[in-house]
Amino acid sequence: MDIEEFFETMPFADMLGVEVTEAADGHAEGRIEMRPELSWNADRLMAHGGVTFTLADTVGGAALVSLVDQSVPTIDMRIDYLDVGSGDLYAEADVVRSGGDVGTVDVEVYAAEDDTLVADARGVYKTG
Repeated sequence: MDIEEFFETMPFADMLGVEVTEAADGHAEGRIEMRPELSWNADRLMAHGGVTFTLADTVGGAALVSLVDQSVPTIDMRIDYLDVGSGDLYAEADVVRSGGDVGTVDVEVYAAEDDTLVADARGVYKTG
């Protein structure tokens, strides 16, 4: 499975502009370029929480797909928003556990401008 191509053809992530830039061996990275329609604030570009969540979820899924070579629907994701994402964002994800029924992935989302940690997440995905 071509992981980057798989995630490029995901309509929702594509609409938001989520780009998976790397996915191999249980690790994935991705990014999203901020634009006004993704902001919760009309006066300043500040990522809506749903945008940050979608980036984390998509990159987390890509990390697990890189190990199991199949789609992995999200079962649960917990996210802590730690700072404002005021510009482009990037995420890094690492698989914690890949089992026959579920996999667990840790994800960190950063502001690209200054590498500020914006959010910390843990996703659980169906693998079997």
